[in-house]
Amino acid sequence: MKFLRWLALSFAMLLSACQSTTSPSITIIDGGQVQVVASDSRVPLVLLTQNGITPQQADRVLVNGVSFPMDQPLPSVDSIQLQLRRAVELTLTTPLGTQTLQTSAPTVGQALTEAGYVLGAADLIDPPAETPIITSLNVTFTPARDLTVQIGADVVNIRSAARTVGGALAEAGIPLIGLDTSFPLEGEALPVDGQIRVMRVQEIISVALEPIPFETQKVSSIDVPLGQEELIQSGVNGITMTRTRIRYEDGQEVSRQLEEEIVAREPQPRIVKSGEQIVMSPLPGVSGEYWTAVEMYATVYSPCESGTGSCSYGTASGARAGYGIVAVDYSIYSYLAGMRVYIPGYGTATIGDTGGGPIIETLLGVPRTKWIDLGFDDGAIQDMTGWVTVYFLAPAPAEIPYFLK
Repeated sequence: MKFLRWLALSFAMLLSACQSTTSPSITIIDGGQVQVVASDSRVPLVLLTQNGITPQQADRVLVNGVSFPMDQPLPSVDSIQLQLRRAVELTLTTPLGTQTLQTSAPTVGQALTEAGYVLGAADLIDPPAETPIITSLNVTFTPARDLTVQIGADVVNIRSAARTVGGALAEAGIPLIGLDTSFPLEGEALPVDGQIRVMRVQEIISVALEPIPFETQKVSSIDVPLGQEELIQSGVNGITMTRTRIRYEDGQEVSRQLEEEIVAREPQPRIVKSGEQIVMSPLPGVSGEYWTAVEMYATVYSPCESGTGSCSYGTASGARAGYGIVAVDYSIYSYLAGMRVYIPGYGTATIGDTGGGPIIETLLGVPRTKWIDLGFDDGAIQDMTGWVTVYFLAPAPAEIPYFLK
């Protein structure tokens, strides 16, 4: 039927061209209705009305494919195609609400422009602006907003109509990668104040090897001379492998978390023989033998110069205080009582008294087992304060005190 209608139209136009008239040929198209008329009228509104067509307020006329005012005279041309484009209903949804428009615009974008909306490249239009309007249509229009994005110390200004923060950042070429995050979060709507902060987050795994110090084990041996040591096994440090997760936010370290600690190699102890063999040796420069020599810190005293404020001649052994009687701390006196010693510069003496080793330990930091107090007669005291070598004379005891090993 449509083919026949166009065939009839073509035939009518051919006949009209063969007729002698000064009126141009006018083809009127109204939807699917096409008619060819001859009229002296030059105003589209009059032509349409004369031929039984009543335009509505929102309709528009296209003259030879170009929009033309309904109330203005047509151009002086031989052939005119007058098309009436009927308005349709367009339901428009914006952030401010929903409204209904009557439009005869050819595309969605033109309809929005004619409705007073200024369109920008970042605006969101659904369906797109170039979509033809053929029938009633639902359109969503979200105008882009000005947004400020802070990335560390940098600030970037963008425009976006995205529904989420993540969408706006992706459009602007600022995607969140890996552990990156944003405030508001990427799945949330664009903030009312337009402020978005992007935090670049990075986590690395640090692997470190740390030594485990070896210990020294001493084994008593009567095969090694007292005071000497013999190495049996060299010590080897162990190795601990640690894995630590380090988190950086905007380039700054914010946390460290130990994830794993593995002993990659156990330490091997250093083993030495500690000598307990008594070997008698001659005293240096004088006659006699000693079985061990120890460095000790010496102080001096006499019966009336002992720091008590009075004279005291009694001793722990019962011997009279004075030259030849030396004192040690009370905690080791029972091990050494009665032993004879030789101190260069002092001479031979007997350990026969106790003294204030804790005071020396507190004031000077000298272990109480390393302290000896040299006795002198009143009026003959000599200042021998300091470190001295104490030779322990024969005979050796049946059991060596622990602090002399």
